[in-house]
Amino acid sequence: MCVTAVESRPAGVVLTPSPGAHRPFGARVKAFVALTKPRIIELLLITTIPVMFLAEQGVPSLWLVLTTTVGGYLSAGGANALNMYIDRDIDALMDRTSQRPLVTGMVSPRECLAFGITLAVVSTLWFGLLVNWLSAALSLGALLFYVVVYTMILKRRTSQNIVWGGIAGCMPVLIGWSAVTDSMSWAAVILFLVIFFWTPPHYWPLSMKVKDDYARVGVPMLPVIASNRVVARQIVAYSWVMVAVSLLLTPLGYTGWFYTAVALVSGGWWLWEAHGLQNRAKAGVTGGKLKEMRLFHWSITYVSLLFVAVAVDPFLR
Repeated sequence: MCVTAVESRPAGVVLTPSPGAHRPFGARVKAFVALTKPRIIELLLITTIPVMFLAEQGVPSLWLVLTTTVGGYLSAGGANALNMYIDRDIDALMDRTSQRPLVTGMVSPRECLAFGITLAVVSTLWFGLLVNWLSAALSLGALLFYVVVYTMILKRRTSQNIVWGGIAGCMPVLIGWSAVTDSMSWAAVILFLVIFFWTPPHYWPLSMKVKDDYARVGVPMLPVIASNRVVARQIVAYSWVMVAVSLLLTPLGYTGWFYTAVALVSGGWWLWEAHGLQNRAKAGVTGGKLKEMRLFHWSITYVSLLFVAVAVDPFLR
């Protein structure tokens, strides 16, 4: 077998491949791709490309979209690989991360570190030489914030880790705008704030589902240290602010009726789901009946719909 089964190792042990270990090329390629966390990057690109359409007020250069997309993938991939390098000790203890490449031994820590640093350097130069240096600076800033501020400082120390650490996930909005205009705008700032207030109520429902994992490794996600009722109340508060901020684009003249309609309908449904979760938490519902993952899954749909509306709206004004 090319990989030792996770179940056969003691909990918390990260497997280190021996020099003669047989690790098939195809499996190794898949492992390095997995280090970049492609599914998370898909979400980041959903917030980058539509903003480019808004900044252009039409169709931006397809070459620019391609270079920005590739640069964004390389940058976020480097950040995710470095995150896995730093968190490999707790990844080995958590069920949801027990099959990550560093834990199984398919990729060694040294290889992961070199891979992450290489992607960080390449992505910064890619943005600077093919897009612009403002986008390069924002990309590098997002990477460093995620790796240093979130992963190394906040994650294991405070229940507000995902609140402030989420700033890194907001940066693609600014990068998308700056790629087109080589400048900043209040429209980009508003969309940055939408993602900022979206991140905690997006991630906390998932954290509620896997809080035992986080408790086992001593990561103080809010659901680990607070009751479901408290977490749900925080989710509702952030949700209301998020929806309110999303509606600021129209009165400021950046969007029209189509975006407004999508923001109202999708935001209204979000609030319905958030209050539903709060009501179940208040009633003391636990386990599967709490249905916390309904809001988590809807949060992905919500941000997709909202940013598609951002891209489409300029063509309907």
